[in-house]
Amino acid sequence: MGQAVSKGNAKPVSLKQVNITDQFWNYYINLVRDVVVPYQWDAINDRVEGAERSGAVSNFKIAAGLEKGDFYGYVFQDTDVAKWLEAVSYLLETKRDAALEQVADEMIDIIGKAQQPDGYLNTFYTIKEPGKKWTNLTECHELYSAGHMIEAGVAYFKATGKRKLLDIVCRIADDIAVVFGDGPGQIAGYDGHQEVELALVKLYETTGNRKYLELSSYFIDKRGQQPSFFEAEADRRGRTTHWNNNKIHIDPEYFQTHLPVREQEAAVGHAVRVVYMLAGMADVARETGDESLLEACRRLWDNIAAKQMYITGGIGSMAHGEAFSFDYDLPNDTVYSETCASIGLIFFAHRMLQLEPNSRYADVMERALFNTVIAGMSRDGRHFFYVNPLEVSPDVCEGKNKNYNHVKPVRQEWFGCACCPPNIARLLASLGEYLYSTKGNTIYSHLYIGGDMELSLGDTKIKLNQQSGMPWDGAARFEITLDQPAAFSLALRIPDWSTNATVLINGEAYSITDKIVDGYARIERLWISGDNVELTLEMPIMRVRSHPLVKQNAGKVALQRGPLVYCVEEADNGPQLQQLLLPQDAKLEASFDEQLVGGIEVIKAQGLKLQYEQWGTQLYRSNAEAALEPTSLTFIPYYAWANRGKGEMAVWVKERL
Repeated sequence: MGQAVSKGNAKPVSLKQVNITDQFWNYYINLVRDVVVPYQWDAINDRVEGAERSGAVSNFKIAAGLEKGDFYGYVFQDTDVAKWLEAVSYLLETKRDAALEQVADEMIDIIGKAQQPDGYLNTFYTIKEPGKKWTNLTECHELYSAGHMIEAGVAYFKATGKRKLLDIVCRIADDIAVVFGDGPGQIAGYDGHQEVELALVKLYETTGNRKYLELSSYFIDKRGQQPSFFEAEADRRGRTTHWNNNKIHIDPEYFQTHLPVREQEAAVGHAVRVVYMLAGMADVARETGDESLLEACRRLWDNIAAKQMYITGGIGSMAHGEAFSFDYDLPNDTVYSETCASIGLIFFAHRMLQLEPNSRYADVMERALFNTVIAGMSRDGRHFFYVNPLEVSPDVCEGKNKNYNHVKPVRQEWFGCACCPPNIARLLASLGEYLYSTKGNTIYSHLYIGGDMELSLGDTKIKLNQQSGMPWDGAARFEITLDQPAAFSLALRIPDWSTNATVLINGEAYSITDKIVDGYARIERLWISGDNVELTLEMPIMRVRSHPLVKQNAGKVALQRGPLVYCVEEADNGPQLQQLLLPQDAKLEASFDEQLVGGIEVIKAQGLKLQYEQWGTQLYRSNAEAALEPTSLTFIPYYAWANRGKGEMAVWVKERL
């Protein structure tokens, strides 16, 4: 164990204490409640015509002895049910729904029947390969699947007070504690796909059983130790692989096992695994006070945020392995940027905010949330992106070049590997958890999302009502209700996209010049009931350019206003978007269009378009002059793209000096 973290940690204000009433975000939260969760229930029950078969619920019924049949789907298909239950839990925590709760209770009964006497729960191995459990941790996601079910069990208990699923997942974790360890007959290893680490910390926080925290620490500490656990496991198995008839090839970087976690310098390998691992590491660092683990989290955070993250908050630039590639390699058209990876980045950012409230974590959390996460779902709640490109030409990604096959120009109904839709649902349903945290006598406001919040600081009960105009205008107003006057600090994040921030308290100017600490304006005073704070953040349209080492964006510019990144789409600008140029001195004007994609702020500019109609048939010409014609350019928020049919899209546009 490393040196202890000396500072106290911030604690998130829980979902039960927050009621979101924000015009922008309530659309998405209600969409999850009214459309996404019912739709996903139909999908995992194989009732969506035209969508890929799921098999997730029927697998549990077969494992429970309630139906006959064969296992269907991926080896980790159980997680679709677990993540659906977790999303349901968050919805129930914010608003009781007897009918939805009954559906969940019936599913939990089936899960209970599918659990084996020793606590083991995995329908693939129960139905298909009962003699081979725990023999291919490298590839088969047993602990990953267990982790998602543990998260569901914790969330459902918090929402309803019902222990049935919590007891099921405690038995899962107890069995894991028997199976894994350094003792005789135990497996001294860990899973190929991190997830159980953060789930076990949640279980520890809920039950108080320290065994679960120690088990999480064990998996983190074991990862990357030599000799390689995965190689030894493969040898014991005859080096077979789950996915085909070939012999297994293990790339340690793909699994983040190339070095012990405390020695890793850069994010490498499968992007979702990296950020789930880092979320678990941050959790364990917080609960154990392990400074060396926290230092590793900081180092890998810096690498991701400064060298390997898209402007949209997307991560994982490479389709091969759904992975990080190398520093500053951020292609826009072959990008992977899996929706789940951005969600995992939000999990990591949220945990770092608990360890050390600093606006750099909340800035990234906001960037990923407002751009990649909500771009991952259509406005109807029934279509989803797995991959989130920053440049799309339908004829290319639907053509013969297989390097683009993973990129889709329109959102899909469902996926055989459907990790992203339920992940979006569970994040949006739990959004209230990400808004505030407390540390000592300070309340931190991380995201400007309207609604009510209640909490106690010591003996003081505080109600906070936030009204927010974001993402369209940079105004947030807080009204404070107290039983009696109280002294505390309200810390308001000053986002990286705002060039100037002003604060009024009860209508009078309040200087924050010397009050900003780690990106938060700290207002410390004796508050009385009825006090209000108005924060105004300048929200200019920003021309954003990439670091010079990002080769793909050389000579290009992107537009951002507030937390929203913008893009050009064929629906507004016609085809061949690569021919567009934005002059450096072009005037940028924002206006709200209520009719477009649910109402969005549109940016317009006078630009130029390269004309090629007169080119002729020659592929290359030495005597060709570029013919530039004036054209009107229209930019829309990136999250809103692909809601008007199939067409080209680009975030980065050539800049005319």
